Amino acid sequence: MQGLAVILFPLLLMLFALAMERVEVRLRRLSVREHEVEEFLDQASDADVAALANDGFPHAFARFRRRRKGHRSQSADPSSISRISSQQAS
Repeated sequence: MQGLAVILFPLLLMLFALAMERVEVRLRRLSVREHEVEEFLDQASDADVAALANDGFPHAFARFRRRRKGHRSQSADPSSISRISSQQAS
């Protein structure tokens, strides 16, 4: 019985290590970088901070990115600025 334990323990330990490596890869993919957190905290609006409190960082940061991407596309297109100005005037 002890001989079986001597053979199975290293095998089970290696399988556990491989499983933990797969978990670590998934967690690393979901995590955010420090500079992303700093950028979010520096530039986030009140709505973004509320989303952070309610939904967690991944959702709030995705919302922040979509908002920033929308600002870039609008600022790059002069016709969109005139459309926004005319909508606000009415």
